[in-house]
Amino acid sequence: MTTKPPLRSALGVLATATATHGTGRADDIPLPRLPGFVESAFSPLAYEVAARCLTERPGDGARTAVALASLAGDTTTADLASSRMVSGRVHNPLLFMQATPNSVLGHTSREFGITGQMFSVSTFDDPVAELLALADLLLEDPELDRVLVLGVELGGGLRTAAVHRELTADSGRPVPDLPASAGLAAAVLLGRADAGAPVTVTADQASPHGDHVLHPGSIQGLFELAAAHRRLLRGGGSHRLEPSAFLLTADRNESETHAHQ
Repeated sequence: MTTKPPLRSALGVLATATATHGTGRADDIPLPRLPGFVESAFSPLAYEVAARCLTERPGDGARTAVALASLAGDTTTADLASSRMVSGRVHNPLLFMQATPNSVLGHTSREFGITGQMFSVSTFDDPVAELLALADLLLEDPELDRVLVLGVELGGGLRTAAVHRELTADSGRPVPDLPASAGLAAAVLLGRADAGAPVTVTADQASPHGDHVLHPGSIQGLFELAAAHRRLLRGGGSHRLEPSAFLLTADRNESETHAHQ
């Protein structure tokens, strides 16, 4: 079994944002409206967390890259399009779930003037490790200063649950316990560690929560990183994260990953 190399350098966290909808949590938000995107929570939540980060820490769009991770993508739109097709109804061209991640990234880039590289990633293992490793690689480019990483999970329907059961077979990981219409999204704006960020992510320490991949496609690690960032900001900020506080590692078993630029 091969492993991914650890992060080559520390990554600084510049801004974070999280949003949940329809999960039953106390901090759920109403689904934001996003022109041109219908039915699904995927794009509105992705844009919401991206916009919060980019508004909090404005920067040069030409020196900003973006990467979005989601195991199954916009499952709501996929299920809706499929149900319309099998029932013989006319196909709605807006229900094109394969393009949803890239479409919302394109909308974000237009709104915030981002012209750096953009990626959509799907992984069967740990999307957070994939995003950190990708940000680490991108920041090797001297023409980039920042990478916005996003993770999106949707509750999905019976088909999504069946996919998760297949992926979790013999792994001990549960199927996500989310209502079908629920959505989770988190964004972290990363820079180099010398950018004055209040949290530094490295790869030589372990998370106190153990393996934060609760199930295939889980973005819980991004929520944990955002929570750590908020705690340090409330406490006055510290440019280095204490080893016992929180850490994400990119040194994980290699998994099959699909990326679209």
